[in-house]
Amino acid sequence: MPRISFTRRQTLLGGAALGTSLAMPAISHARSRPQITHGVMSGDVAYDGAMIWGRADREAKMHVEWSTTEMMTDARAVPPLAVGTPTDFTGKLALTGLPSDQDIFYRVTMSDLADATLSEPMTGHFRTAPMGNRDVSFVWSGDTAGQGWGIDEDRGGMTTYATMLKHTPDFFLHSGDTVYADGPLQDTVALADGSTWKNIVTPAKSKVAETLDEFRGQHLYNYMDHNVQAFNAAVPIIAQWDDHEVTNNWYPDEVLASDDRYSVKSVQLLASRAAHAFHEMMPTRQTLSEPMRVYRKVAYGPLLDIFVIDLRSYRGDNTANTDAEGTPFLGPEQLAWLKREMINSTATWKVIASDMPIGMMVRDGDSAMENGANGDGPVLGREHDIAAVLSFIKTAQIANTVWLTADVHYTAAHHYSPDRAVFQDFDPFWEFVSGPLHAGTFGPSQYDNTFGPEVRFAKHPEAGQANLPPSDGLQFFGKVDIAADTGVMTVRLMDSGDTELWSVELDPKSI
Repeated sequence: MPRISFTRRQTLLGGAALGTSLAMPAISHARSRPQITHGVMSGDVAYDGAMIWGRADREAKMHVEWSTTEMMTDARAVPPLAVGTPTDFTGKLALTGLPSDQDIFYRVTMSDLADATLSEPMTGHFRTAPMGNRDVSFVWSGDTAGQGWGIDEDRGGMTTYATMLKHTPDFFLHSGDTVYADGPLQDTVALADGSTWKNIVTPAKSKVAETLDEFRGQHLYNYMDHNVQAFNAAVPIIAQWDDHEVTNNWYPDEVLASDDRYSVKSVQLLASRAAHAFHEMMPTRQTLSEPMRVYRKVAYGPLLDIFVIDLRSYRGDNTANTDAEGTPFLGPEQLAWLKREMINSTATWKVIASDMPIGMMVRDGDSAMENGANGDGPVLGREHDIAAVLSFIKTAQIANTVWLTADVHYTAAHHYSPDRAVFQDFDPFWEFVSGPLHAGTFGPSQYDNTFGPEVRFAKHPEAGQANLPPSDGLQFFGKVDIAADTGVMTVRLMDSGDTELWSVELDPKSI
């Protein structure tokens, strides 16, 4: 059973009377009480609602109440949801009709379906998006529990989450590699300083994930960490995925013929199971037309729209990526959606939340390329989709676009300009990279000149160093603040010790 830690706020709310707001069954001692196993979460917050997540240890009803006061006075209940084996006892409930720009406190309780025994309640908090101008603050990063670095409780666990929590952000954008389904953990890892890293290891983290339950176990492992649980209860998440939710550098038509770790060779099958687990284990809003879809827009008031894109699910094969006619990256449906949503956006800032950077060359083996960049020169392969987005932004006169991403396991600030680029049909823009949250640190990457990137800042290991452990301190996140009075966006690149490494102020009138 994972360790569950309660803050003072959770203790206060947990002790509040349950019977004041909904008819809850009386506590029975006929059998053991249900447990909420991995904390609670909120996500995809809107001006009038949010998604709430929880997991029971058995078949149960998930009860959710919400209030605008911390003591849950006048709490309102939503209809309960039965959870069981089809969803691994997880449940997601949508809160609707909430007041905008309001602190919302929620309480989750599980009742046993067999005898109505109640669990201890667990509580969480978020703030709904504003309909009018107010300051907005959020954090982003990626890469959790990768490269063999799991939960070492002697070292405090996943401490970057605790650092981010200190900033009390409005929300957290997880830019992908939310888990490492292809990265089994060892009990111990010898470190260069002579000490030993000691992982908590679960059955799911002892091998590569292939079954639905094994993919579920990747997410549940991260939720065992007390820092992650505290963060999830206090900060709503916008989650996207990249490759390690399935397997390293995957593409839909891939066959793992030479990877002896896998008995399941079809990546289509693995990705289907991984997507199922991702949406079960994350508080995402899902569409009826494409329930496993990751790309979506999250609106956060007049100052900010976030366009979450998916550069993984609709791509072509990983090749040298030099096809002059183009290779799918976003895919035609997602590309049309992004153009449509961006031109209809009235928000001051349009953040494109990408799971991969644009101009950094990421290789897949000796001859294949993993992302869009493929070397100096004109637009080729997957770069066609990126070029289509950039030229559309210019032609449609869409102002104030910023790209946020992770993936490469170090932090950097990139400025793109047609003055430095081979392809020149776009307006200058910024891309900011951060991560890892809790994984090995690598870098630096090579760049190509197709879109004219210039590195304004980067922090990464020394040359020749790779896969540095989280205990070395090179764990990163980014922080974005948008001022209501001026519209200025301040972007800060931070490390796990809460040191501000670099920052820039972007003026929406002159960017």
